[in-house]
Amino acid sequence: MDFYSDSEFRDKTPDNQTLFKIAQNARSLIIRMVYKAKSGHPGGSLSIIDILTDLYFREMVVDPHDPNSPDRDRLIMSKGHASPALYSILSLRGYFPQELLMDFRQLNSKLEGHVHRGVPGVESSTGSLGQGLGVAVGMAMASKIKNEKYRVFAILGDGEIEEGSIWESLMAGSKYKLNNLVAILDKNGIQLDGFTKDIMPMGDISSKVRSFGWNVMEFNGHDFNDIERAMDFAKQSSDKPVFLIANTVKGKGVSYMENNPKYHGSPPASEEEFEKALNEIGAKSYEN
Repeated sequence: MDFYSDSEFRDKTPDNQTLFKIAQNARSLIIRMVYKAKSGHPGGSLSIIDILTDLYFREMVVDPHDPNSPDRDRLIMSKGHASPALYSILSLRGYFPQELLMDFRQLNSKLEGHVHRGVPGVESSTGSLGQGLGVAVGMAMASKIKNEKYRVFAILGDGEIEEGSIWESLMAGSKYKLNNLVAILDKNGIQLDGFTKDIMPMGDISSKVRSFGWNVMEFNGHDFNDIERAMDFAKQSSDKPVFLIANTVKGKGVSYMENNPKYHGSPPASEEEFEKALNEIGAKSYEN
């Protein structure tokens, strides 16, 4: 497994092929983590990993050697059960040794099942869904009050936005004109035990969020060109917060996990499934 040190990205921006390779490495780590732990949430971790790769390796201002720098951009993983995704990316980015990933969900491990601030690079403990956007709103407000320049990103799940607190946070973000705030919806169509359209259909999310006073854009959350366009759109917002709707595939990259609610919170069920997942991830190339 390749390790990507911070020094590789100080003076240059990685191209799409490099980002793809990093994302595939992270996918492999996710599978290894949840399989060893015999628990965890692979589906939503695999769906958000391309976006996290772009954020931490191309978009955000971060320094793994100074994770508490006051000038750093902040990311709130509001869908905190997708911890394997965030942990794998933080490790690959150089926040902590990759070896720690294999202690995921083990007794006395720092890497708990939901993200928490005991891990270098994690800005807020999350897991009780619906709270992370409010935390991000508060951080973005603090940036404005202190006249600081950092930006705040919040990763939401499409099951999570059924929570009323999300919509209260949307109102607050608009009221205070938090143009330094970017919410990213991982719209993979599946929540805990089924499809979102069956459990609680949200209708036209773009129109709803736009009516709350946010600038909105939909994009392909697995296409690095499209992800970059979405990030450029966010930077151009001068008077409103931005809500990016990423159309993604639950379990992306592993055929038997894709669009399968079973793998929202279940690791590979056997050695055969484990090996199949790793082989499929390793066999994919940027060109296909």
